[in-house]
Amino acid sequence: MKDVLVTAIGSFSADIVIKNLHKQGYKITGCDIYPKEWIADASQVDNFYQAPYVDDTEKYLSFIQRVCIKEDIKYIIPLTDVEVDVLNHHREWFEERTICLCMSPKETLDICRNKKALQSFVCGKFGINTIPSKLLKDFQGLPNEFPVVCKPFDGRSSQGLKYINNISEWNAYITEADKKRIIVQPYIKGHIVTVDVVRQPSEKDTVAIARKELLRTLNGAGTSVYVFSEQKLENQCINLANALNIAGCVNFEFIVDSRNDYYLLECNPRFSGGVEFSCIAGYDCVKNHMHCFCGERIDAAPQINNQYIARKYEEFVTYIE
Repeated sequence: MKDVLVTAIGSFSADIVIKNLHKQGYKITGCDIYPKEWIADASQVDNFYQAPYVDDTEKYLSFIQRVCIKEDIKYIIPLTDVEVDVLNHHREWFEERTICLCMSPKETLDICRNKKALQSFVCGKFGINTIPSKLLKDFQGLPNEFPVVCKPFDGRSSQGLKYINNISEWNAYITEADKKRIIVQPYIKGHIVTVDVVRQPSEKDTVAIARKELLRTLNGAGTSVYVFSEQKLENQCINLANALNIAGCVNFEFIVDSRNDYYLLECNPRFSGGVEFSCIAGYDCVKNHMHCFCGERIDAAPQINNQYIARKYEEFVTYIE
């Protein structure tokens, strides 16, 4: 039995990750910061643990290490950015015990988790447009025009994102903002396209599945989408994934303006909240993600039929007193 730890199983991606790992014969230990009774997917894993908040790095790492030892964990799949960040900077303990962190190399994640660094890495290359980004601490005077977008360079799920519409809002914002952490970008009106990308680094096999997000939650998770095939976009994402040395499944996010010009927003270096859409459309991102870390070839890109997919919510009784 192959033992895997999946973190943050209350996340949008958790359900398909758990289902498809079970199909591949994995024994799954899941954890989340909330109690088992609050998490629908806690009943779908083989073992469940309530985790401490990842903000307390020492306590969180100690917890993860204890679970790994007790459950003889061989693979760890983090489902949120903050967990990726912590594990990325504390790899040694896991490497010494041959526990595989199922995520990209440290050098890759250091770029992907810094929107300013990613913009600099991509700028002028791969045929991909980027949005000019400047740290607030380096800003002189006022923006050239309003509105502008201000957000943390290492932010996630739209947390800390702020639209500044005029001078008075700008002056109020800069008095409170963390100038070393906030980047400022021109505002681009458009819709969001995300691309799930799976890359096997040893073979350099890469597959990209794109979707337009029609409806989204406030923290940026798609609930109704249009999955489509566009060779130019897919090739750009494949080339970027190769250049970044991506390992496994990640998600590139773009904003598309009225002229159908694509601008890269960020790379989410873990399963996207909407990864199940790609699985439904015909590519099992979860199975192939694990192939990447087990030294196996990933499946070739399928013929994608353009299609609309909508997510619905269901209710489950998790405990009866």
